[in-house]
Amino acid sequence: MIIESASWGSIEVEDDQIFHFNRGIPGFEEEKEFAILPYEDSPFSMMQSLSEPSLSFLLADPFLFEPGYEFELPDHDTMELGIKEKVLVRCIVTLQASIEESSINLLAPIVMNPENVEAKQIVLQQSGYQTRHAIKELSAARTLFAKDGE
Repeated sequence: MIIESASWGSIEVEDDQIFHFNRGIPGFEEEKEFAILPYEDSPFSMMQSLSEPSLSFLLADPFLFEPGYEFELPDHDTMELGIKEKVLVRCIVTLQASIEESSINLLAPIVMNPENVEAKQIVLQQSGYQTRHAIKELSAARTLFAKDGE
């Protein structure tokens, strides 16, 4: 399938890259389908709306930046997503002038079931996480961005 992106133009995506958000995501409830497109050799991916070319989000694997990141997925969300074994978790990154100066939303992860391509943004209750954690302050960020010889 070919989709349109305001940033990347026409992109060919496979069916298993298209995730269905039954209720959209907070603030974009009408957007139900997004393609998750990894950036090669990086901890990032793009979440591109299938119906709105100008709507995309930068995602990151939170466990690479903060290995101690954890939360308990409520049973009703586990059942809604049909999660049995495999699950993917990504968080939305808000870009600034550099990636090190950017922030990541650890409070509302995107939880995806790659087996049935269902997904949902979960707003964690009673957690210490916030919507804007500075990436450079996360425990593993220094290692991820270290250059050879540093």
